[in-house]
Order: sequence, then structure tokens, then C-alpha cells
Amino acid sequence: MMVLAARLFDWKEALISVRAEIFTGWHRQGFKLFWCWKSRRIGRPRIPKDLRQLILSMARDNPTWGQARIAAELRWKLGIQVSARTVQKYLLEDPKSGRRQRVPSQRWMTFVRNHAKVMAASDFLVSVTVRFRIIYELVIMEAGTRRLVHFNVTSHPTAAWTLQQFREAVDNEQDYRFLIHDRDQIYPQELDRLIEDWGVKVLKTPFRSPQANSYCERLIGSLRRGCLDFLIPLGESHLRRIVKDWQIPYNQARLHSSLGPGLPAPRPGLPVPLEEQRHQIPTGYPVRAQPILGGLHHEYRLEKIAA
Repeated sequence: MMVLAARLFDWKEALISVRAEIFTGWHRQGFKLFWCWKSRRIGRPRIPKDLRQLILSMARDNPTWGQARIAAELRWKLGIQVSARTVQKYLLEDPKSGRRQRVPSQRWMTFVRNHAKVMAASDFLVSVTVRFRIIYELVIMEAGTRRLVHFNVTSHPTAAWTLQQFREAVDNEQDYRFLIHDRDQIYPQELDRLIEDWGVKVLKTPFRSPQANSYCERLIGSLRRGCLDFLIPLGESHLRRIVKDWQIPYNQARLHSSLGPGLPAPRPGLPVPLEEQRHQIPTGYPVRAQPILGGLHHEYRLEKIAA
């Protein structure tokens, strides 16, 4: 774009110097304007207030009825066509519906912590390219070690593509027994059945409960705050290379407080034994800084001076 514009006017007169944060901020503002223009159409309207009140009263008066039963009653006895998913939406919005809730035998996070060493978790996140294309990224991690096992990016995620990613991540070397993912439509029942044929039980998180997949949510947050928020991907290959360059230091160099602190996959020689003098750099071992992601982060290590 700059080369083409240079033919129309003297670009040296219009040249300004900006920081990287300003340039990425321009990109975010441009995407906001682009998305407002793209989503200018009004979505599906809410159902009338009296019908919402009727749904809530049916749930209060009949505690054993679920959303499918209420939707069927409306369809067959009142001639009102409302999907079961819509009924569930309004039931979840009413905290005083009086519906009976099944009391679990243990807290969800207790179960996750007790099985973290044999559990994998997955989730999708999105990134926006310089041309405002949306790219989907799948990450798969070990809940026990916090290690990022596998990732990949695509512009059009499908069930077949997602199954192939799980096939590459869940091999015979890891003894996984559980896999956590949310209830997104990208995970159909056929995919879950194929995964369970490998001996891995699929655990779907409850509706509107991101804390049930908290390990993967933290991983995505770290990926955004430590990498994607500072870079603008040009396309799928560029984004894949960026995340790959971030994966290695995340597993081998980034300290995780939940591990003690510790590293998911530490290199040989780590942790370094403590020195007798607490505030003194070891003699003969200068500190070397290795840049990561073009200097966005640095990894520090001791290197022995050759004789």
C-alpha cells in the first residue's frame, strides 16, 4: 500500500514516526469500525415479555420439567413454537425460577485437580489479521504439567479438522484418560464418540462456566497477554509461526506459579542450585539474554566462560 501511494504524492512529507503500541492500536480501532459495519444488521428479536413470563411460571409450577418438556407443551398445547434452547436461555436468566438443581457429589474443580495428571484440556480462540480476517486457533494442553501439547490455526474449523488435531495430540505416549472441552458446535457428538474409542473420556463443561476449564482459559490469557496482543498476524502461516515461537519458551522457560514455581518441560540443568552468596552472580558464569519473538521477551541463563 505504501509503495502504491508513493506514486501519487511525496510520501516523505507525510512520513511520521509512531510507536509499535500506536500502530497496533490503529489496527484494533480499524477492526472495531469494520466489525460495526459488518454487524450493522439487527439480530433475532427477543420473544415477547408475556411469553417469557409464561415460560418462567411453567418452570416454577413444574420443577421436574426441563426445557424440552416446556417447549413441547408450548408447541402441542398452546400452538407456540419456541425451541428448547431458547427456553433454556430464559430459564438461566431467572435465578428465582425455583427449578430443582442436581447437587453434585463433588465440586468440579476438585475433580479436575484430582485427575489433572491424566487430563487434557482444549479450547478455541480467535485472532484478527491485518486484513480483518478471523483465524481460529485450537490449543491442547496437559492440565497437570500446564504443558502446551499441540496447537494449530485455520480459517474454517470443521469437525474433521478438529479430530485430526486431537489425533496428533493424543498419541500412545501419553496416558490421557479425560479430555475437557466446552459445548461449542465445533465438537459434535460424532467427534466425542471417536475420541472415546481411543479410551479417553470426554468431559463437557457446564453451560456458561468458563471456570470449569480454567487451566485452558489461563493458557489462552497468557498467550494473548504475552504474544498476540503485541503482534498483528498477516495470515495463517504467519500466525502459526508466531505461536510456535511462543510455545517453546512457554513450555521450557516461562515459570508457572501454580507449579511451585516451576517449568512444564524444563531443560537439563534446571533449576540451578542456589549460591552460598545470595546476592552475587556466580564467578565465571556471565548472564546471557536470549531474545524471544523479536525481543518481545527474553530468557536469561548462565553460560560458562570457555578456558
